[in-house]
Amino acid sequence: MTYKETLDWMFSQLPMYQQKGKKALNAKLDKSISLAHYLGNPESKFKSIHVAGTNGKGSSSHMLASILQEAGYKTGLYTSPHLRDFRERIRVNGKSVDKDYVVNFIASHRKYLQENKLSFFEMTVGMAFDYFAENSVDIAIVEVGLGGRLDSTNIITPEVSLITNIGLDHVDILGDTLGKIAIEKAGIIKEGVPVVISEFQEEIADTFLKISKERNVSIVFADQKSHEEYSTSLLGAYQKKNIKGVVEVVKQLKGFEITEEHIKRGLFKVLENTGLLGRWQVLGENPTIVCDTAHNKEGLIEVLQQLEKQKFQKLHIVLGFVKDKNLEGILPLFPKDAIYYFTRPNIQRGLEVLELKEKALKYGIKGMIFKNVEEAYAVARQEATKHDFIFIGGSTFVVAEVV
Repeated sequence: MTYKETLDWMFSQLPMYQQKGKKALNAKLDKSISLAHYLGNPESKFKSIHVAGTNGKGSSSHMLASILQEAGYKTGLYTSPHLRDFRERIRVNGKSVDKDYVVNFIASHRKYLQENKLSFFEMTVGMAFDYFAENSVDIAIVEVGLGGRLDSTNIITPEVSLITNIGLDHVDILGDTLGKIAIEKAGIIKEGVPVVISEFQEEIADTFLKISKERNVSIVFADQKSHEEYSTSLLGAYQKKNIKGVVEVVKQLKGFEITEEHIKRGLFKVLENTGLLGRWQVLGENPTIVCDTAHNKEGLIEVLQQLEKQKFQKLHIVLGFVKDKNLEGILPLFPKDAIYYFTRPNIQRGLEVLELKEKALKYGIKGMIFKNVEEAYAVARQEATKHDFIFIGGSTFVVAEVV
């Protein structure tokens, strides 16, 4: 099979949460453990840092990878979802996995994958771990896909675990309260492995304290410690919260020589070192065009606060969501005086644009409807003057179609 044919098989033959939602999930680790055993347990052949959380885990993972690269370590990075190309999910020192490797991995193991009905995410995690082992990485940063406790990545025993912000997202799967979600995220905490919590949240702090005590691990709430102020190439004031967790993880990491200069350079060269996309990413000027993948209440609050700080004459917002979002908690956050271009991301889970327009009207938000993201974006650019501001967001998949 060609690379495209391989991806088509992966996406269509097996369920993928990003496309199909809850019904794509296999809430067990059995298949991940079996696949790892079949592959020769590649996850045991490299050291790792495990990163979970509702918001900030992607940015934090890329920051950690950049710092370790600056310190001279061969660094693997596993993240999800991808925006432009599947290979973004699996990187070594910022370079995406080769197309040939993806093709050969599936070709070599297709019989096993089919017979055991591996999910898209399970096979992708197996591929990543196999690639990191084959490339003899010194350490891999592994981002949780969904939740933590039953996530396919949760077969590793990391050097340090990091949990970022906790918010109400994927409530149909992880639970409808912050406490329930925190328990799922805390599932990555392993016996004897130190854990860092980026942000102290009073309503769930006891959950982390209780579980860390049960598992005999040290726990640090990073934002309660005094650290030097650091800058990062990632735009958005909300990155300050992520930086604190990242710096504390580096300080907890044993057996690696990482200096203050490595930290500073790593944080300043995140984009250059890792190729991160979609975090307050500036796509153009005159007018200013920015996209961000924030897609839940907590993440959007941070992004919209950043938006309020910008200077412009008129604000244009290209907006689309997936079906399972709690829009009643999200839409009231958006400014009513912006010009809206409602659209639908091109996936099965994409929310129909007419439904979005109707729900937005309930909160005094009016806008035009477009059949796809490309058309909405094109009209927004046509309508905006050089003094205006265009924001694209609401869903990772909306952003993916414009970057």
